[in-house]
Amino acid sequence: MVSEVGLGCWSFAGSYGATTEAEAHNTLSAALDLGVTFLDTANVYGMGVSEKIIGSFLKGASNRFTIATKAGIWRDPETGKRGFNNKAAYLRNELENSLSRLGVEHVDLYYIHRRDRDVEIEDLMQTLLAFKAEGKIGGIGFSEISPATLKRANAVGLVDAVQSEYSLWTRQPELGMIQTCRDLGIAFVPFSPLGRGMFASTPPDPTTFKDGHFRKGTPRFTEPNFSYNVRKMEEFKALANDLEISTIALAIAWTLAQGEHLIPIPGTRTADHLTECVAGSSISMNDEILQAIERVLPVGWAHGDRYTHDQWVGVEGYC
Repeated sequence: MVSEVGLGCWSFAGSYGATTEAEAHNTLSAALDLGVTFLDTANVYGMGVSEKIIGSFLKGASNRFTIATKAGIWRDPETGKRGFNNKAAYLRNELENSLSRLGVEHVDLYYIHRRDRDVEIEDLMQTLLAFKAEGKIGGIGFSEISPATLKRANAVGLVDAVQSEYSLWTRQPELGMIQTCRDLGIAFVPFSPLGRGMFASTPPDPTTFKDGHFRKGTPRFTEPNFSYNVRKMEEFKALANDLEISTIALAIAWTLAQGEHLIPIPGTRTADHLTECVAGSSISMNDEILQAIERVLPVGWAHGDRYTHDQWVGVEGYC
């Protein structure tokens, strides 16, 4: 069992702006105070930086958090080119490196970050089950796979969690993944439940995105899409104001209301932002509020795709 709201730790590696180890440690300390027990990181977040920061905070006390990390994406350090590798030897090496950076001998949940089409899912599951039998990992997870792939994997062995982008402006998982996870008793972990910053009280400014910034060039953050999306968000902000809660808390509360098996992992590098996220779990949602949200932000409202063409590679489609 983990907290209703987790913490995505990509931001610790500077994915959404410059940060420091001290700031990240302050956020982790705040997480403990707020009752947030679930951390999500990956080997490629800053090429190990996020895991090292968590490890330096833990200093061997791994029982303070339930930790999930990932592997399966590799990057060329010179060109930045991205590829995928799910072969057993590669995953074993990456797992050992992650354990070393985190300073633990066991990680609670281990995700395959992206599928490698050259490795059958059944063979991949055997690799993961071997890690589990050795005590290296506790649970098995997948990121951005399809319901069909999930069913094949779960037929070989227990899959504990599936992670996909899901929020009020990215709702594809409603077309089968949320339901499949529910039916199989698998946790569904929405990442970017705040629309990569769009649901903050002040929307991001794309003109400040530097080269290499993840959102730079993403269709939803380029014109004319971005201006349209900002105007729609004003309607959501007005609704949140009427309810006397923040847009962040309302977006998190909506996500939690989509099923008891959902565990959103908003990413942040600041304690104040995390406090707003956690507030979403204390909001009592009802049909009236959910219907009001649907009127303001109906499914499919966002203009522009959530990824660039290159970023889409590795994500399994199912509709």
